Amino acid sequence: MTLGKPLTKAVIPAAGLGTRFLPATKAMPKEMLPVVDQPAIQYVVEEAVNAGLSDLLMITGRQKRALEDHFDREPNLERALEAKGDFDRLEAVQHASGLGPLHFVRQGDPKGLGHAVLCARQHVGDEPFAVLLGDDLIDERDQLLRSMIEVQARTGGSVVALIEVDPAQISAYGCADVSAVDGEDHVRVNGLVEKPSVADAPSNLAVIGRYVLHPAVFDVLEDTPPGRGGEIKLTDALQTLATSDGEGGGVYGVIFKGRRYDTGDKLSYLKAVISIASERVDFGEDLKTWMKAFVS
Repeated sequence: MTLGKPLTKAVIPAAGLGTRFLPATKAMPKEMLPVVDQPAIQYVVEEAVNAGLSDLLMITGRQKRALEDHFDREPNLERALEAKGDFDRLEAVQHASGLGPLHFVRQGDPKGLGHAVLCARQHVGDEPFAVLLGDDLIDERDQLLRSMIEVQARTGGSVVALIEVDPAQISAYGCADVSAVDGEDHVRVNGLVEKPSVADAPSNLAVIGRYVLHPAVFDVLEDTPPGRGGEIKLTDALQTLATSDGEGGGVYGVIFKGRRYDTGDKLSYLKAVISIASERVDFGEDLKTWMKAFVS
């Protein structure tokens, strides 16, 4: 690994089937579900670009062509909007296609998040890289990813994003056992447990969908056997790295207290749409007024 080289690469896994949103996702990727007026995946790509990442790789699967099309130019649409004088929508369309360049690789078999990350090995090479999952939308005003990149540069290991959750809900998440690091605002991750029972959870710190990983994770993933459901778990590989003393060993956590929107299930998705819509300058106040009347 080349020391001192700025981190520029991001991997965005987007190969899931989206079964929790059927039938809406029968013919449309779940990542293309709209959050107000742009697809969820665009928020994730914008976050990566805003954090200074310029080399983006999306891991896709079958029936995911819409993802490539969304971030591609559409000259006929652009000409039609320009002819109508609809320059606001023209700018929005061109903004999406100008976020790239994006690269795409297919995950041939649905073997889990660890396998999706492993599919990025040839593209990433021997450099640290970020992984952004589409179920977590991080408010653009919060600099979570930049903070994680800085921690990775200082520690030389891998970094996960953590949030505090109600202890009764920890079994829905990967859970981190952590210890403080003197003089630092990040923590050391001693171990990770995937969806522990409430009684067995080492903390109420849950792993969310942002990672900054040392390339040593690829060798570990190659040797990580499939777990439940035949999937290769990224959590298992990080558990190995957390206890490793070799190059790239050590896992650290940034505890995030900012604004996060979960689009992972139907109720959380609706909350995300309402939360983001209520802050829009063009109609947010009208929406909040309507919601107050509706609730009453």
